[in-house]
Amino acid sequence: MKLSLDTMNERERRLVTIGGVVGAVLLIFGVVLPLDSSVSKAQARVGQKQADLVWMQAVGPELASSGPVATKPSSRESLLVVVDRAARESGLGNSLTSSEPSGEGRLRVRLEKAQFDILVGWLARLSEQNGIGVESATVDNAGAPGIVNAGLVLQLK
Repeated sequence: MKLSLDTMNERERRLVTIGGVVGAVLLIFGVVLPLDSSVSKAQARVGQKQADLVWMQAVGPELASSGPVATKPSSRESLLVVVDRAARESGLGNSLTSSEPSGEGRLRVRLEKAQFDILVGWLARLSEQNGIGVESATVDNAGAPGIVNAGLVLQLK
């Protein structure tokens, strides 16, 4: 049996034509447009990642040249005093919500709504200048971009 629009009556032709148009519209709006949107978002993410890479490559030599300053504790002060003072000097004094000893040479620290960049710089400074390393860390987003809540266990190296 041969099917074509010529062999169909007027009602069937109209039904097939309208069905074809509806199918084409569904294909365009259901597949093509969402796919195009996803590709656009992916391209934007790639562009942002490339910009981040360029920035990191520009800053890398500066960070590498700074190098570690010291690996031994600079004084005989307690770990709690050193960490608290360094936090205040780095601008994290208001974010430091608790610090309690957690065994010999260890300190459990909690920071709320801290700027991530400052937090990382503070930890690097503690490591380089005071010989204090991170034994464990939990960092969670605190809502705004770049603002975090962190739970840390710091330890003398």
